[in-house]
Amino acid sequence: MIRKYLTSVRRGFVLAALALVSWLDLLLELIGFCLLCVGLVFAYTLALEGTRPRAALTRRLSGRWCDIEVESPYRPAPPAPERERDGWYRDGNNLFKRSWFLRWTKRFEWISDDPATGRDLGWQLWNPLAGLVLVPAVLLAGPGALRLYGKWTRWWLGPHPARSVDGWVKTRLKALGFQVSLAGLSVAQLAMAVPTLLMLAGLVPLFPTMVIAGRSVTDTLRREAKNWTGVRIDRPYLPEPSFPMPRADGMYQRGRQLYDTPWWPARLDRCRWVMRDRATWRDMAAAVVNTVVLALMAVPTAALVFFGFWGLVTLWVWRPIARWTDTHWFSMIGLPEATTHWQALALTPVAVAAFVAGLLPAPWLARKGALFAKLLLGPTEASRLGQRVERLKQTRTDASVAQAAEMRRIERDLHDGVQSRLVAMGMKLGAVEALIDSDPAAAKRLAAELRQTSSETLTELRLLVRGIHPPVLSERGLGDAVRAMALDSPLRASVTGALPRLEQPAEACAYFAVSELLGNAAKHGEARRVSIELAYDDGLLRIEVTDDGKGGANAARGSGIRGIERRLGTFDGTFALTSPLGGPTKATMEIPCQLDPDASSPRTSTSSETA
Repeated sequence: MIRKYLTSVRRGFVLAALALVSWLDLLLELIGFCLLCVGLVFAYTLALEGTRPRAALTRRLSGRWCDIEVESPYRPAPPAPERERDGWYRDGNNLFKRSWFLRWTKRFEWISDDPATGRDLGWQLWNPLAGLVLVPAVLLAGPGALRLYGKWTRWWLGPHPARSVDGWVKTRLKALGFQVSLAGLSVAQLAMAVPTLLMLAGLVPLFPTMVIAGRSVTDTLRREAKNWTGVRIDRPYLPEPSFPMPRADGMYQRGRQLYDTPWWPARLDRCRWVMRDRATWRDMAAAVVNTVVLALMAVPTAALVFFGFWGLVTLWVWRPIARWTDTHWFSMIGLPEATTHWQALALTPVAVAAFVAGLLPAPWLARKGALFAKLLLGPTEASRLGQRVERLKQTRTDASVAQAAEMRRIERDLHDGVQSRLVAMGMKLGAVEALIDSDPAAAKRLAAELRQTSSETLTELRLLVRGIHPPVLSERGLGDAVRAMALDSPLRASVTGALPRLEQPAEACAYFAVSELLGNAAKHGEARRVSIELAYDDGLLRIEVTDDGKGGANAARGSGIRGIERRLGTFDGTFALTSPLGGPTKATMEIPCQLDPDASSPRTSTSSETA
């Protein structure tokens, strides 16, 4: 018995010492986040991955010493990027010659989107305090204290069931984190803007390179503003200039000057491109203005939350442990310091009020901060028009190729199916004419076969017409057509949202895109449930398709997703796919379109339905 008690005491001291290392891990991750704010994505990823072995060690020791098994909660790591046949690595509409940037980006998304990463951060913050409590607890209770510590470890580091709704405090803490992160990204943008402007003093050829590097940081701010607050900030930049083409004599002309190589003409075009783009100078102004405004919005709330949190720690953790130390925490605001439990109880409402007052406006301030950043970082009308023209140029060829392929498919189906049946029917009609006088019974049999063949031909022709343009789409609109498709799907599908009658080409594009996604979810994703959300607002049709399949969908591995991208590109639409290993898979499609001008009154369908 004494030996078991001494063993538990020794193990408790080891776990307490290991717990104190968590604060060093937290410091390492804070340094990695600071480097992330200046564009070094891999530093934050390395910091998060580097601290996971300590958590894994704690899980193993909890199983051995505390008799509490703690399973690993992490999502599977993303696979290595696959090179395509043309030698490029593809991510959406972006191509990369080498895979290292794409690999680190995927790992950053994988580890930062994993809910277990957030729990690891909370465990690293609170576990050292639990380790300090474990030392006297194991001296008093022995193995019982170890078992309680094992349950504490399992609650933090074990797998948790997915929760659809966060609590009040967690939601606002996340919003406060979004505020601080947006301010940090603005500081990183300012850190890139200052050396970029200095390039104009003497290193003008390097100015475009610095501008493009700064735009990557600004694009991160735009992307995260949408992910964190729902405020969409589109890229405002004018399309890049095309590469210089040689003249008939092999020289490259730029204005009245000829060049032997395309290097200088390309460099001059890029300099002219970034300098004439108003978005370049708007980014510079935004780097200064957003840094000041977002910091002024984030600092007061963060200060109140920190004051309230550290006030509670001072009152109920630090004061009992170190009574001889005068913290002077509450004296900063003119209140007396607590030396007794009754005084601490009286000051507790002050700390709680400061904590709540800091959290209360955090979601509203985060969204307002993103909306303010949108004022300078969003596109102007000229850049919108330039981007639209360039995108239409790029998608015109894809649309022509897709249309030609569709015409060939229809021709092949008509030739191999309906036409061959009609030829066979004509031959049987000739046989009926020859037999009707000499063998009426055989003529009747052939007439019956003709009736059956005509029915099958009509069915095949209807299916072909339905594949070109479903009748329900023309009669009832996109909303009801998608619901009819969901009813025919082998998956348990739910459709939510109401749509007016839209332009028929846009409705057909969205219909067949949703059909392809449902087919992929059933065939490749091994999904059982799928949800489809339909919405139309301000000339933009938005469709979200989410399934509970195994995930891992990749545009580089099949033609289905690329077909959807080409189909949407014809309408200047966008397609975004999120499919981590293990699921869920979420596809978002946005198609600019207008209401159907031929519809006398826009009709909407039922708001929701489960198939």
